[in-house]
Amino acid sequence: MFEKRGADAPTPASLGYRMPAEWEAHDATWLSWPRPEGISFPDAYEKVMPAFARMVDALADSEPVCINVWDAAHEADVRRHLSKNGARDGHVRFYRHPSYEPWCRDHGPIFLKHKDTGDRVIVDWDYNAWGGKYPPHDLDDAVPTHIAELLGLPVYAPGMILEGGSIEVNGSGTLLTTRSCLLNPNRNPHLSQSQIEERLRDYIGVRHILWLGDGIEGDDTDGHIDDLTRFVDRSTVVTVVEPDAADPNHEPLLENSRALAGMLLEDGAPLKVRELPMPARIDREGLRLPASYANFYIANKAVLLPVFEDARDAEAVAVLKEVFPGRKIVPIDCRELIWGLGAFHCLTQQQPS
Repeated sequence: MFEKRGADAPTPASLGYRMPAEWEAHDATWLSWPRPEGISFPDAYEKVMPAFARMVDALADSEPVCINVWDAAHEADVRRHLSKNGARDGHVRFYRHPSYEPWCRDHGPIFLKHKDTGDRVIVDWDYNAWGGKYPPHDLDDAVPTHIAELLGLPVYAPGMILEGGSIEVNGSGTLLTTRSCLLNPNRNPHLSQSQIEERLRDYIGVRHILWLGDGIEGDDTDGHIDDLTRFVDRSTVVTVVEPDAADPNHEPLLENSRALAGMLLEDGAPLKVRELPMPARIDREGLRLPASYANFYIANKAVLLPVFEDARDAEAVAVLKEVFPGRKIVPIDCRELIWGLGAFHCLTQQQPS
């Protein structure tokens, strides 16, 4: 039953809830479809539609896709683009949950699941468009509560700004994040690191928090973990590396790799680390774009991998085939999509079964 629960209510963790890992079973994938007049794809809306359509089609054999749109006209436009680009749509459902921008990972709901009953709740973190960079964002901030109402689920409001792309969990108690994002004063200047960690434990259901440093060049999120390091099973991560010492990404990614090598999981076991390449730099209109193979999305039967017509695409596919042997790796050209400064993980939010 839908119910808003404030700071005076028992926390989800105290009641036995946790955030499942992304590879655990999904009931659906949520998307928020962009609009031609949005700011994410300046003068490129039509050019990014093939990547969006391929993303939707790649999920057809895996799970339902729930798409947030503004109104009937917006839905009709989405259907037109899916049809135009040959995407299957029998698994697609539309909902009138308007948002200014399409990055559902960051403004969408975080679902928690009870460890015994399997019951689900939603956590509605505050959202300020990555430190107030892209106003307005009030509609985006309201999406989690709209979805909680739709599904009839309780919704918790921790009173802290947090984007879904800034955290990565293994589903059994460990969370990865970055200092450059979560400790940035443009998010929660009134909270200390220990207070932020307490909120993560209370409202994500983790016990052990691992911190990395800086993100990649061109990332306007201030260093989201989903462009850097991703859990692929309970004890293993893939992390991007840049061997070119002249590249600005070389040193921060090297520092992150060194930090990961010494990290332990919630049970004291060492974290296993696999390297994932970085694509060659992509520049557009004087800006470096945050292209990263780490921004993949794990669906029930597939892994959606952003690729860039790059010599390292094949290596990235090979690494993911090794770490996800039971899933189909679906590489999708993101040379236009990355102009919006994100890829498939940024666009998606999973609803656990």
